[in-house]
Amino acid sequence: MTLKRRIALSWSIAYSLLFGVLMVIIYYAFYDFRRDEFRQNLKDKSMVTAHFIAKTPDFIKGVPQFLSESDDGLYKEEILIFNQDKKLLYSTVKDESVSWDANLLRELDLKNEIYVENTTPEYFGVLIKIDDQQFYILTSAEDINGRSKLRFLGYILLLTYIISTAVVWLSSYFFVRKLLRPLDQLTQQITDITAHNITEPVPEKGTNDEITVLARSFNTVMRRINDVFQSQKDFTSSAAHEIRTPLTRIAFQLENLKYQEAQPEQMGTTVANIINDVHQLSDLTRSLLLLSKFDKDNISSIYEAERIDEVVFNAYEQVFTQYPELKMDFTIVTEDAKEPVLLIKGIRSLLEIVFINLLKNAAAYAVTSQVTVTIRETDEWVEVDVCSHGPLLREEEQQRLFEPFMRGSNAQHLSGSGLGLPIVKRIIDYHKGQIRYLPAAPDQNIFRVRLPL
Repeated sequence: MTLKRRIALSWSIAYSLLFGVLMVIIYYAFYDFRRDEFRQNLKDKSMVTAHFIAKTPDFIKGVPQFLSESDDGLYKEEILIFNQDKKLLYSTVKDESVSWDANLLRELDLKNEIYVENTTPEYFGVLIKIDDQQFYILTSAEDINGRSKLRFLGYILLLTYIISTAVVWLSSYFFVRKLLRPLDQLTQQITDITAHNITEPVPEKGTNDEITVLARSFNTVMRRINDVFQSQKDFTSSAAHEIRTPLTRIAFQLENLKYQEAQPEQMGTTVANIINDVHQLSDLTRSLLLLSKFDKDNISSIYEAERIDEVVFNAYEQVFTQYPELKMDFTIVTEDAKEPVLLIKGIRSLLEIVFINLLKNAAAYAVTSQVTVTIRETDEWVEVDVCSHGPLLREEEQQRLFEPFMRGSNAQHLSGSGLGLPIVKRIIDYHKGQIRYLPAAPDQNIFRVRLPL
């Protein structure tokens, strides 16, 4: 059963039950009102008769005239008056034989007042004392008018209940379908999403109803999925493109080794090139695999406190194994007498990749084997400047510096993947930081990394 049918069925059943209960309450409320009103009429007639008996010594002679004068319109009204011995003194019944229920008189001995409603006619009895004498008065009548109104009300309520419930049962599905039409539209829009239009969000209305909240939540989930999808796509593309290059060079140089057995110097150069290609392949694979492990939206949940100076030194030690000639001048700048904390929140393995790439670029592309690292701490940021000396990048190259596979004019004669700085940029973005390239005349290349404390 579909959601629309379940809602329509539930609403129809609930309406039928609640409306039925309301009809029953209305019916029995009028039923009680009719009974109480007619009881009061019978009681008033009985009490008027009792008052007449108390004021009239020879009430037997005056009762017929009194009752005819005090006729209040009760249908088939009958009054029976008994003495204390329960003998009939007077009756308005014209028949020669008058019958009554002796149990009513005995019940009056116990209660003084009784009312019998479940018979036709209805009875009201009262026991009064006048001058040490007891009199039993039984008044009966038929509530034709009240019972007719009650039956008519029952018919009206039953007909109203049947018609209204029938209308609700027949129309509820169409109203629910109209009400849930935005949900059907959302479902169709979600169904139409493919790998080619995964970045297109479903429309969100300017309201805060549940369907809009659902659409907004779905768009948030799709953005996260798209980030993961794009990350995997970039990883696959980058890995396929860049791993192939060093592998091709390694295979080519290994082929050449077969013909260089008699030339030890060339063999040594070839082996060194192979080793460099293996290191490059290893670093690239390590970076891409680490990036593929983390989710940008939830990476902050696994942050740990790290000292930025230790991260830089660990990165330098790893670079030093490949570039032993590289020298690092390390400086911590303090603006006041306060000792810098240098603690940031992040993932050490990713942060080390940032500075490994920056230091390798300084070692590979600089004209000198000297790199200067300067750490500066502010109230909100830790800034790390990695400065090397070499040819400056052109303006158009600076704008595309962090795009995948972009290589500057100063790197055309060197091997590389063109993925180092894009990987650095992505890691910095993961840590909600910033990285900028700051060229300084005449030959200073400065990369400034800013990470939040």
